[in-house]
Amino acid sequence: MRAIQITEFGGPEVLVPTELPDPEPGQGELLLDVSLIGVNFADTHQAENSYLAPSSLPMVPGGEVAGHTADGRRVVGLLSGSGGYAERAVVDPNLAYDIPDGVSDAAALALIVQGTSAWLLLRKTTRISPGESVVVHAAGGGVGTLAVQLAKQFGAGRVIAVASTEEKRKLALELGADAVVDSAAPDMTAALIEANEGRRVDIILDMVGGRVTDESMRALAPFGRLGFYGMASRELPSPVKLPNLMRFSTTVGGMWLPHAFLLPGDVVGQAMNELFTMVAEGSLRPILGQTYPLAEARRAHEDLRSRGTVGKLTLDPSL
Repeated sequence: MRAIQITEFGGPEVLVPTELPDPEPGQGELLLDVSLIGVNFADTHQAENSYLAPSSLPMVPGGEVAGHTADGRRVVGLLSGSGGYAERAVVDPNLAYDIPDGVSDAAALALIVQGTSAWLLLRKTTRISPGESVVVHAAGGGVGTLAVQLAKQFGAGRVIAVASTEEKRKLALELGADAVVDSAAPDMTAALIEANEGRRVDIILDMVGGRVTDESMRALAPFGRLGFYGMASRELPSPVKLPNLMRFSTTVGGMWLPHAFLLPGDVVGQAMNELFTMVAEGSLRPILGQTYPLAEARRAHEDLRSRGTVGKLTLDPSL
């Protein structure tokens, strides 16, 4: 089968098209003929071995695929760390979800990581209450475009979208944001408070890191919460000083999707069912970005790292 393999860690240049044997499913596992592959920002960290879970070589990167089982089911699934950038992939049935009618493969891929991440950040990490203000950094990305919409669906009083281009900020307004902020604002604290009509904000969803995180935290209202789920800038924010959390009555929480599968009650399944229903009914609109041929995975990573992309990126193994 055709696949992308990494034999040394590094940037997008380490993603090399190759031919590999088909994967062999273990007992109870599902072998999928892959129709579409999801590309996540975490994949760029995986390629350079800077992700939360360490990688080992050689490796086929990628953690999510949509495809068909041998008996014809249309499934979207997560892989155990890697193996997604290929024509065939093996998934654990506990990490796979049947795609309902009315939801495309691309939309399902936009939901299984980005959609569930946005849902968890709002429902679990920051525990949104009706009427609260929500800041969404990277609002033009896969998580951001869904988080803007879900925040409104979950009763946010005011949604502030932060994005790097005029095109992304315009899209955020179309998706329901009440105000937008340029991610290059020289003083993010002041920009967020101004966008919230002079008031400090209740919730911030942040996957940027560095200066943006530091200045965003200073914009939190008493009992405000920051949900941290990535570090696209590859810059560490300042260490959180515990006395300051008490001084300002603020909370900082992290979210890593694999931990959601450890929660009782199939929380991810609950999120997927809710998200699938919203998409099928038309109340949630996954923003589908560019689809690249499988062999151009390097270009997809280059584009993603440049922060010039909008919405969910995918690879098509048939191209």
